[in-house]
Amino acid sequence: MLTYVYEFSEGNKDLKDLLGGKGANLAEMTNLGLPVPPGFTITTEACRAYLESGGMPEGMAGQVTEKLTALEAAMGKRLGQPDDPLLVSVRSGAKFSMPGMMETVLNIGLNDDSVGGLAAQSGDERFAWDSYRRLVQMFGKTVLDIDGDLFEDAIEERKRAIGADGDLDLGAEDFRALVAAFKDIVLQASGRPFPTDPREQMDLAVRAVFDSWNAPRAVLYRRRERIPADLGTAVNVCAMVFGNLGMDSGTGVAFTRDPATGRQGVYGDYLQNAQGEDVVAGIRNTVPLADLERIDEASHDELMGIMRTLEEHYRDLCDIEFTIERGKLWMLQTRVGKRTAAAAFRIADQLVEQGMITPDEAITRVNGDQLAQLMFPRFDEAAPRDVLGRGMNASPGAAVGRAVFDSAAAVKRARAGEKVVLCRRETNPDDLEGMLAAEGILTSRGGKTSHAAVVARGMGTTCVCGAEELDIDVKERRMTAPGGRVVEEGDLISIDGSTGEVFLGEVPVVDSPVVRYFDGTLDPEGEEADDLVRAVHRVMGRADADRRLGVRANADTPEDAARARRMGAQGIGLCRTEHMFLGERRPLVERLILAEDGAERDEALEGLLPLQRTDFTGILEAMDGLAVTVRLIDPPLHEFLPDLTELSVRVALAQERGERHDNDRRLLRAVQRLHEQNPMMGLRGVRLGLVVPGLFTMQVRALAQAAAERLRAGGDPRPEVMIPLVGTVQELEIIREEAVRTVREVAEEYGVELEFPIGTMIELPRAALTAGQIAESAEFFSFGTNDLTQTVWGFSRDDVEASFFSQYLEKGVFGVSPFETIDVEGVGRLVRAAVEEGRAARPDLKLGVCGEHGGDPASVHFFDRVGLDYVSCSPFRVPVARLEAGRAAVQEG
Repeated sequence: MLTYVYEFSEGNKDLKDLLGGKGANLAEMTNLGLPVPPGFTITTEACRAYLESGGMPEGMAGQVTEKLTALEAAMGKRLGQPDDPLLVSVRSGAKFSMPGMMETVLNIGLNDDSVGGLAAQSGDERFAWDSYRRLVQMFGKTVLDIDGDLFEDAIEERKRAIGADGDLDLGAEDFRALVAAFKDIVLQASGRPFPTDPREQMDLAVRAVFDSWNAPRAVLYRRRERIPADLGTAVNVCAMVFGNLGMDSGTGVAFTRDPATGRQGVYGDYLQNAQGEDVVAGIRNTVPLADLERIDEASHDELMGIMRTLEEHYRDLCDIEFTIERGKLWMLQTRVGKRTAAAAFRIADQLVEQGMITPDEAITRVNGDQLAQLMFPRFDEAAPRDVLGRGMNASPGAAVGRAVFDSAAAVKRARAGEKVVLCRRETNPDDLEGMLAAEGILTSRGGKTSHAAVVARGMGTTCVCGAEELDIDVKERRMTAPGGRVVEEGDLISIDGSTGEVFLGEVPVVDSPVVRYFDGTLDPEGEEADDLVRAVHRVMGRADADRRLGVRANADTPEDAARARRMGAQGIGLCRTEHMFLGERRPLVERLILAEDGAERDEALEGLLPLQRTDFTGILEAMDGLAVTVRLIDPPLHEFLPDLTELSVRVALAQERGERHDNDRRLLRAVQRLHEQNPMMGLRGVRLGLVVPGLFTMQVRALAQAAAERLRAGGDPRPEVMIPLVGTVQELEIIREEAVRTVREVAEEYGVELEFPIGTMIELPRAALTAGQIAESAEFFSFGTNDLTQTVWGFSRDDVEASFFSQYLEKGVFGVSPFETIDVEGVGRLVRAAVEEGRAARPDLKLGVCGEHGGDPASVHFFDRVGLDYVSCSPFRVPVARLEAGRAAVQEG
């Protein structure tokens, strides 16, 4: 029989797969000798067995009884014992922190009998009845899925009835009355009375934790964060300790470094006479953790020592939950803390400087998504700004959007294409979908450890919390600022997660210092650079030193090429020549298409030749000494002609007016001739080179001439010719032969030596499956993963993303779009096969990827594993690809 239940002392921090993150870390703290209340963990294996069968696995109930009995013996009292009850909390705890999971249920074991025993033992009747009402409220909302507002409304009604301002003004009789009211709510809403048997309470709570693994909020969060759906969650059952026993008790959350900025120091929140959920929910505003030294110096000093122990043990920022019960400190949880992107880079750099981690480890502590966040624009400090109020800078960034006051409105407007800022008094797990949809989050309550702050930091979303001077009225859907100014739903606001400021209207943005660093306009060693820029500089230096993969850029103009080089690109992996046929040059393409004989066609090509040559010369100059892979024209020719419908209308109107417009009629005949039902599968790529005489030859000649001119000017041009959409080696051989002949002709004409690598773009399944044959005529492959994904899946990207992709994501068909992260099982399998067959036929075959997957962090790791030589992506994504290539080299060993 499997072991489904472990005491805290039986685990350790390396058992997160089995015990979940919370259980593994409780075990680790227990083994370190820290003051952890005793308890036990029910494993993720038990959860998976439950989800598969719909019932608890055989033997689990007996194991729970065994561990509960041991817990009762250790505490000297039984669960729910009438005269002196043992009470426990039940908490979810998956391997990864998941805001969508079930909230904690505290005080399990209380009923109408044991509440009297708790009152007698504590000497505080108010505390006992407050604990009881919390149990009924949490159990009703979390286990029985009753609308939490029903309980909150009952509390507000009671406070109004006695004229109380806050929860602390309620007495024992008030809480006794609330328990009765809450029980009525449970009966009316669930159709069953509140369970009074302590073991039944615990068993139902455990079942609810398992069920919450597939709750809509949890599923939504897993999809966004790409967390596997088959992990399951553990359950932690822990003896209760009480922070609400009076002003010598309390609860708090602490960080060993600031999770928002990464700066060293002690950060956190503390709330006297409260239980843990009060802090996280932001129901009452906390005091800074530093105030604990004044409130309870002994507990403060002990906590500081424990925090140092944990940070040195975990060698990272630690997030800690603790409770003080009448002067006794208890540790309830620790984990490696979530942090903002800026904090991640600063902390990684600090830990290297302090000798706690190696430079290689520092690379694994940050990621490309975080680096991309640091490259987002920020508000222009020089621009006029209308300040509405200020709160806490909970998660940095610059967010602009329409103010909305509930999750449903946020989702609806975001789906309609609007940017929104979600404004709430405080958030809770029910708000997760709206938080995911929003550009930023603003709350009037809570601190840096509130639900809104923690979730926002984990998602990289801008957040301002605890803006108390802003009165957010969710029911009236408005926010009132000091001075009486009102922000209605739909009004534009801006929030600065770095300063905590909230502005009316849209504030202009400017490039971040990190972008300026990558762009070469900010010296990382200069006085203007801050510690963040210096941290990024040092991490990037180590990533570049470690990485095996080269990083190139997709660039079509000299300006883009120059910027990509400044960003660290080691060449161009994709220069799309079709972009050179647009704008003022379109008439020349029209002449080519309308040509009725060879002479007219040659004349049109001769007109395009010098323009192409000029483009290539500028790009080769910008990338002097680095490879430039030029893809010959790929899209269908009809894309360079007027729209069929618009042209048909224009010709019809001209005929009606008796006007001739012969050119429009010729254009219409050409558009009709070239019109295709499915252009993506039609006359494009290599097929154009075979069907339209001279087109590819003109492009190769222009590139060869540009290279020759650069050689004459003392440059070091390194062009490569890439033939697109090849499906069979015969297509490649024909175009290659023409290209080689053209390059030789230009070399003789200019009196220089020219020799280009000629390769192909692997973007069709057949090309991947016959890669061994194609490699015999190709000196390099570049995987066009955008089209390869379309052809493998049978998707037209432009059509499906706008039609049914959102439903596929919601239904879990995709965890993430295959156009964002490479489909390893399908597209990836073809890439791997092509790599193996291509290299078997030509061992020196150079391999790269030029689809936008080349800048996706997860995809970069895959490309490193399969042995590609380089990835290529847009210039802005080059730093991300550099970092991820370094991380892949370190993590893959």
